[in-house]
Amino acid sequence: MRIFALTMLVALVFAAVPAHAAPLKGFEALQVSANTRITMKPGETKSVSVQFQNIGTETWINSGTGFVSVYTYDPKYRTSVFQDASWYKSDQPAKLQEASVPKNGVGHIIFPIKAPSKTGLYAETFYLAAEDIAWIPGGKFTINVNVTNDVTAAVPVVSTAPSTTSTTTTSTTASTEGLSGMVLLRSAKTITAEGGDSVEYTVGIKNTGTATWNRREVRVPDVQIAASGSETQHVSWVSSSVLVAKADASIAPGSMDLISFSFRAPAKTGSHTVKYVLAVDGAVVPDLSIDIPVTVTSDAPEAVRSPVRETDEDAREDNVDLMEEPIMRVGVLIVDEETDWEVRVSCASDWELRETTGNLLAELDAGEAVTAHYNESKSKYYFDRGNGLEVSSYPLRFIPEEENEVCTIENFDRRITRGFTHADNQFRNILEIRYNSAKDRTWMINELPVEYYLRGLGETSNISHTEFQKTLITTARTYALYHWERATKHADEFFHLNSSADDQIYRGYGQELRSPNVVAAVEATRGRVVMYDGKTAITPYFSRSDGRTRDWGEVWYGEVAWLKSVPAPCDVGKTLWGHGVGMSASEALCQANNGKKWDDILRYFYTGVDITKRWE
Repeated sequence: MRIFALTMLVALVFAAVPAHAAPLKGFEALQVSANTRITMKPGETKSVSVQFQNIGTETWINSGTGFVSVYTYDPKYRTSVFQDASWYKSDQPAKLQEASVPKNGVGHIIFPIKAPSKTGLYAETFYLAAEDIAWIPGGKFTINVNVTNDVTAAVPVVSTAPSTTSTTTTSTTASTEGLSGMVLLRSAKTITAEGGDSVEYTVGIKNTGTATWNRREVRVPDVQIAASGSETQHVSWVSSSVLVAKADASIAPGSMDLISFSFRAPAKTGSHTVKYVLAVDGAVVPDLSIDIPVTVTSDAPEAVRSPVRETDEDAREDNVDLMEEPIMRVGVLIVDEETDWEVRVSCASDWELRETTGNLLAELDAGEAVTAHYNESKSKYYFDRGNGLEVSSYPLRFIPEEENEVCTIENFDRRITRGFTHADNQFRNILEIRYNSAKDRTWMINELPVEYYLRGLGETSNISHTEFQKTLITTARTYALYHWERATKHADEFFHLNSSADDQIYRGYGQELRSPNVVAAVEATRGRVVMYDGKTAITPYFSRSDGRTRDWGEVWYGEVAWLKSVPAPCDVGKTLWGHGVGMSASEALCQANNGKKWDDILRYFYTGVDITKRWE
């Protein structure tokens, strides 16, 4: 009987609190609308209404096991100074209004708040939860409340909620007087990308008002519709709501400001409109919206970096003596209808066309092009250098005479076929066209030294913090070396890594030209990799955690000594993007912004590792 009573007591205690966020349980939300700024008199009661779309797989209910409600947050389960007597509990204002909300349906959370007696600015944060199951990713929201005797006052955004003992807060609301602007230039009218891809974008905004602009910020709007908002958050952002801030020069009336920023393409396949606003000296410019149409061609991969781990028997013993710089083979393009089933290649220097056997087929001048394709029915490679079709039984290699010179796939232009901002059809060193029967497709493969490969990565923005760039580049170098050593992940396709988010986003020479700061980070960390117990460590990384990273064994199988769960305080309350193992890019950026050095950041995420130089 005592055992039974104790069991019941434990059940009652734990029934009051939801578990940590767990997207794999099928719960996820997208905030559609909310009245996030409220002005109230002391003691006055007003209603808060928040609308969420159910973008998970589980149906939401408002009664029974796993009912959906909203809790106070930051910190969790606190007693709010805005508590109303009608709240479900002191830390749980209300349950879901609807009896049930199926997948893709829309639900409402509505509850009253009662203003405290003290005037001031307050930020009240709440979080959607499925009782005893999960904090619902995407369900966090903050209500900014101005408690004042002047009910006409605007509500500025504040970052934290005052305690019940806080003193009165005063603030000067930023004025919109004289502010007006117009978007005149765009780097692209529309964007086509895979879900989760990094997108670089530039807008030219003319100051059409009467006030001079000093500090300018591109921000996420207060209320997000469809694909905007935190789903598009990029690791280069200043904060979760500010993409980029500029104060380099004043923009006088009539002048134009060019602003560049990065964002992530929405995760789901379909047509989206990503929306941002411009804030000048703290005030949002009225009636100016930066609307970016984005077509997502495929869903974002669940694992941003899905590593392949061999068993201990397969792992090769490595020493730490200096070695020759590895030569990477990267699958950059599947030759299909996008390029009319052929490629047209030229190089910036004189170059040679050879078979993979080494046999010389042609010598060509700089800028001279050759068209090539594979004929599956005849199992032959055909090429045309201007003398009619010629044939080879072996894959073809396009080799510049000057080592690491640039070659171009002339009939591949991402701006035309994919709606990207840049063509990204230029690659250093050698290109190779090769068919493989295992996947029944023909690839263009780029073969180049690993340090040049790293220069062409699109994994971070050129404007990210230098220490973060060094951190990410070293992680990416280690990831590349790990798969170069084992050569198993894409063995049946004759390359080490591909150029998509399945491995690491690689754009080639164009990305190198656009990212001089990233190139500097590559040079500053040249040859340095993460090692554990004398072996190259596998270094998975992902976009963002929900407050902690995951042990290897939580996501895959077995145990990896250096891949242990660690806190990610900058990510607390956010939605997990990616597999969660290894390094959270957003937490790493936060640590860099807070003064931490790149090697210390790596040691934080990868427990007990060494940072070792492997080549000159």
